[in-house]
Amino acid sequence: MGTLDKVQVGKSAVVKRLHGSGPVKRRIMDMGITKGTEVFVRKVAPLGDPIELTVRGYELSIRKSEAVNIEVE
Repeated sequence: MGTLDKVQVGKSAVVKRLHGSGPVKRRIMDMGITKGTEVFVRKVAPLGDPIELTVRGYELSIRKSEAVNIEVE
């Protein structure tokens, strides 16, 4: 287990738990990243931020600071 920012490019992970509070957690959930969702890491920018994901059939870019709040397995 780890956080989404540690998942390698080309690998998938399943969301186990969301950390954070208030607007940060709500924003992550509004993007479709909820417990049990499979997330595929498509690309990571050269400096590591942002991270491009495929979630629920669509592409999504999130900041590394948001990815550390997403626990995956």
